[in-house]
Amino acid sequence: MGKKSRTRTRDQVQAATAPGEVGPRQPCPCGSGRRYKACHGAAGGAPAVFVSRPFEGMPSECDVVAMRELVPSATAPLTLADPAYAERTVQLCTLLPMAAPAMVRESGEVWLGLQVQHAFGDPARDLGAVLLRALEAAEAGEAGAVGLTDPPGDGPRLQDLVTGDELAVTVHRGFDFWVADIEDQDSVAAALEQANAAAAPTDKLTSVPSAYWTAMGAKEHLRWVMPEPEGPLLDALARLHAAGRDVLVPDSRLVGMFRAHGLLVPVWDLEPGTGAEALEEPAEAFAAALADALTSDAPLTPEERSARSGLANRQVTLRQ
Repeated sequence: MGKKSRTRTRDQVQAATAPGEVGPRQPCPCGSGRRYKACHGAAGGAPAVFVSRPFEGMPSECDVVAMRELVPSATAPLTLADPAYAERTVQLCTLLPMAAPAMVRESGEVWLGLQVQHAFGDPARDLGAVLLRALEAAEAGEAGAVGLTDPPGDGPRLQDLVTGDELAVTVHRGFDFWVADIEDQDSVAAALEQANAAAAPTDKLTSVPSAYWTAMGAKEHLRWVMPEPEGPLLDALARLHAAGRDVLVPDSRLVGMFRAHGLLVPVWDLEPGTGAEALEEPAEAFAAALADALTSDAPLTPEERSARSGLANRQVTLRQ
């Protein structure tokens, strides 16, 4: 009786949630990691505005999402659109020391951190505001951490401040880049060792965009951020899954996917010892097959519909 009651309640909640709305127990779309009812759905809580796909229009949007949500340690140089800052070096980083939103280095370089939760609704606007503050501090010759304590209000978003078509992402095995320009590294050795120990080994595939191999303990995974709209992408993945064409290497398995900043991220479990290099050619072949499947407008077969339902309902826990 209790199980039936719980099922009925769940169905009633789902029916009461219109398409495009967020249920109270679902993750808040702002990316804070909290449930919607405890974040933007809370009375008097976080601001009501949020952007479901905040990094759309950003060079290498999928890699930016990966750097924010998947990759422990990576950097990518940014080219600023404002000619006044043409000579200023700006580095986009996954994580900065003490999780600082931004830092102005003694050299005058500006580092912008992606893995920081402002929870003001639009991470791209937050990053834009932080970048502008850091640039102002750099121009004034001030070094140190820069961040936000209040909602930034209206203003340019990160993609409004940068230019270019693609980011050159470098994945690091640890955070030694934090101290590369520091002479007295002994003073930060303990903190650096702790940070390095917590960073799961990660490699970016070179044959396809925005696909990252990682090893977490004894387990290995491939997590691939894809830019296509969710509906057509799920259809295409279902066609390949039903046909058995989503096995990248022996004993690999497409186990599900998660959503990150408006994009779908399929996840494969891999046999321990696979490594990133063994995935290069299979991933390239899969990308070609997926592109072909995306062009099909044929109705899904019963087997494909079943595969689609299974993939859509197989949510993977996001861990770094």
